[in-house]
Amino acid sequence: MSRSPAASPGRATRNDVAKLAGVSPAVVSYVVNGTKRVGEATEERVREAVAKLGYRANPSARALRLGSTEMLGMLMPTAMNPYFAQLAHEVEVAAAKHGYLVITSSSDSSVATERVQLEQLAGRLVDGIFLCSTVFDPDLRNLDLAGIPIVVLNNSASVPARDSVGVDLLHGAHLAVEHLAEHGYEEIGLVIGGTTGDEEDGRETGWRESLDRLRLEPGPIARGSFTPDGGYDAMRRLIRTGDVPRALFVASDQMGRGVLKAAHETGLRVPEDLAIVSFDGSLDATYSWPTLTTVAQPLSEMAEAAVEALLGPQHEPRHLVVDAHLVIGRSCGC
Repeated sequence: MSRSPAASPGRATRNDVAKLAGVSPAVVSYVVNGTKRVGEATEERVREAVAKLGYRANPSARALRLGSTEMLGMLMPTAMNPYFAQLAHEVEVAAAKHGYLVITSSSDSSVATERVQLEQLAGRLVDGIFLCSTVFDPDLRNLDLAGIPIVVLNNSASVPARDSVGVDLLHGAHLAVEHLAEHGYEEIGLVIGGTTGDEEDGRETGWRESLDRLRLEPGPIARGSFTPDGGYDAMRRLIRTGDVPRALFVASDQMGRGVLKAAHETGLRVPEDLAIVSFDGSLDATYSWPTLTTVAQPLSEMAEAAVEALLGPQHEPRHLVVDAHLVIGRSCGC
């Protein structure tokens, strides 16, 4: 007695679906993968057979056939920061336009973890990787040996021999400081996180340059991690030492949230006693109180550029710099 495909043991195959639907295996591929239109009645028979058999396409076979897994990797310092969550979303949207899925992971701002995660992504046979590194010049030699293309994303400086995309931190800092100066604030301090290497962050360089150009004396600097806790602790130190300036440039919206909390606890009014401009343009700025005036990074533009660099025609490595723009909230005194 012949056994029907529906009763066949084990995982259903494309041939099983074709036999049950009364079509060729090629037609099954057209319907399942959406690569070619077939008649409505034929498509309906194939879909009914797929549902009845519980058929699932073999991704390994498809990848072998196409020479591509149609998957990309993205590694960022943390998924807890709304800025990186928004950037990852924009990358997913941009990659989906090309038919690619994005696998995301985070390094917890650790260089050692970053290396391990990169190796794991490479082991998943992704077609390329977007790296938001914890350092300005990451070591990517192992990926080069594996032949996996990579775009360094969210990097303000060029990276030798590879594509990179980032915002102009100097220009962004200039926007923040000049805006505060236009309000008449003559003492503008800085709250900023530290870098993994010895490089000075472009936001700090831009802050200094702007004050020099405006002939203003630099206000106090308070350092901490690029987190709400880091901003909170930095602001608490300024308060304890009695060195709170009239205005602050805060190097991230996450730190800005912490600065606001410390100010509120001490009775400092924002912006009446302390004006603030932060950096990133994330949801943290929108839903703080008062809302943070912030230098916003154009995440959609950055993501589109990174995906094009990875999936577009081959070209010499290049560094794309995009300009940030000021988003006015209430924290600056506008």
